[in-house]
Amino acid sequence: QVQLVESGGGLAQPGGSLRLACTASGNIFRINAMGWYRQHPGKERELVATITSGLSTNYADSVKGRFTISRDNAKNTVYLQMNSLKLEDTAEYFCNADAQLRGRLVVMNYWGKGTLVTVSS
Repeated sequence: QVQLVESGGGLAQPGGSLRLACTASGNIFRINAMGWYRQHPGKERELVATITSGLSTNYADSVKGRFTISRDNAKNTVYLQMNSLKLEDTAEYFCNADAQLRGRLVVMNYWGKGTLVTVSS
């Protein structure tokens, strides 16, 4: 199994910044795409940003120009730098990864338990 542990959530003011981190651990052979998703109360989980192992990135329109996703492949860690935060960025943020375990051929999808980001004045 693969465990994804998020950190860095908390309270920020509008216009402020937060940096999320997510580290994958377990009997990992390879991690392909990693990403961040978020879920507002009462709504479905939505894509925030993804990054491939080759560092190609994709962003939701709502965060383009404000959020930056990056990763450290040596540390199996993905980051989300969130700048110019808005009230509507308040949500639970979840880490996601496609990973292949050692000795296995199948790539499986994994989720972290989430970290809460609250943007409030």
